[in-house]
Amino acid sequence: MPESQAGVLDATARRELAREISRLARASAQSVLRAAPVPMVPPARRIGFTGPPGVGKSTLVGKLVERRAAQGVSVGVLAIDPASPYSKGAILGDRIRMDQASGDPRVFMRSVSSRDSQDGMCNNVADILCAMEAHHFDELVLETVGVGQAEHAVKALVDTVVLLMQPETGDAIQALKAGILEVADIIVVSKSDLHGAPKMREVLASTVRFGAQRAVGWTVPVLGVSVETGKGLDELEAALTAHAAWVAANRTAAETQARRACYRVQDLVLRRLDDQLSALSPADYERPVAELYQRVLEGLRQT
Repeated sequence: MPESQAGVLDATARRELAREISRLARASAQSVLRAAPVPMVPPARRIGFTGPPGVGKSTLVGKLVERRAAQGVSVGVLAIDPASPYSKGAILGDRIRMDQASGDPRVFMRSVSSRDSQDGMCNNVADILCAMEAHHFDELVLETVGVGQAEHAVKALVDTVVLLMQPETGDAIQALKAGILEVADIIVVSKSDLHGAPKMREVLASTVRFGAQRAVGWTVPVLGVSVETGKGLDELEAALTAHAAWVAANRTAAETQARRACYRVQDLVLRRLDDQLSALSPADYERPVAELYQRVLEGLRQT
């Protein structure tokens, strides 16, 4: 695949990668299973951004990627937009919010629809990230749909999870619910120039401080960031660098590979299960559940 240098794609390579991502995002589970294995390459550093819709994920990612590119870092960005429940299409508005960053030759950015994925991701997201990794970017950024407290799957696919919260977005008690907070490696209160940001940081910091510690030796920082003023961006980059060093010292390549492979297999099984269930007729559902169960298992075995 043509490249001018590692992570900096020429026009032909950009088009090829864009087409490959589109193909994978639409591919069925069966076609992915039958495809040739993706060649193994040294993994890129992966950073995931998640949080409630409207919290400013795309704007922050765009600014951060712009800064990273200015420092000579090549970055591939996969932004997942919510899909229509009927057409499975999406507006893909993240491209607009990241327009300035995406013009840099060191940045490749692609938006895809979540289609029928239920975990804030998109179909075949693990394969898409591997396809991007094959172009030797220094870093990959994954921006999820942002389904909130149930969005845990991103942890399996990235090295660092950045959770964005916004001040004055309802009852602060919501922040005390475990869920997504336990997945975060870094917490950012976005739009921190707004009223209520200091209080939100205080609540979140207390929750992290007294909550269950998931990682020995890593204390989750709670940062205030404003893209409008630039406040907190340096601190966010410093936190990302510190967590990358912690990961390098505390996680093995085998552990990372196992976690990602587990997600990939689980995702494919669930999608094949959906295929089998959608193929059943109304008359099939009149059968005993045990019989239906065995029929679905037989269908899965035929993959």
